[in-house]
Amino acid sequence: MALWVCTKCGYVYNEEFGDEAHNIPKKTPFENIDSSWVCPRCGVGKSFFVKQ
Repeated sequence: MALWVCTKCGYVYNEEFGDEAHNIPKKTPFENIDSSWVCPRCGVGKSFFVKQ
């Protein structure tokens, strides 16, 4: 499981934990998240995230 970091605000999406507040289940790979998903902290799209 990987970590993905928002290059605008530093929010970390952890595949292990998902984003249950936004209906992304635990263990969901970042690549499998719908393209309409945005950073919960600053609102930018997936293209602003880099894999750590």
